[in-house]
Amino acid sequence: MLLTLLLTAGYALMGAGIGAGIVAIGAGIGIGRIGGQAMEGIARQPEAGGRIQTAMLIIAALIEVIALFGVVVCLLIATSDAITF
Repeated sequence: MLLTLLLTAGYALMGAGIGAGIVAIGAGIGIGRIGGQAMEGIARQPEAGGRIQTAMLIIAALIEVIALFGVVVCLLIATSDAITF
């Protein structure tokens, strides 16, 4: 019984770590793509640079909020005392 509980807790910690890593990678890729596409859009239409930059910052902030939420969920999974399956 105790061994099963320890294994379950270990799997939960491992899953939380992997999940946090995937969230961080996804946020990095998303923000990188947004930045690259925004720079390309500004290069094609310099007169629309202000609007493109504003939209880019809003979307980047939303991606960061989603990433933070994902990391918090992983942290809650990792620190949960009642891990039972």
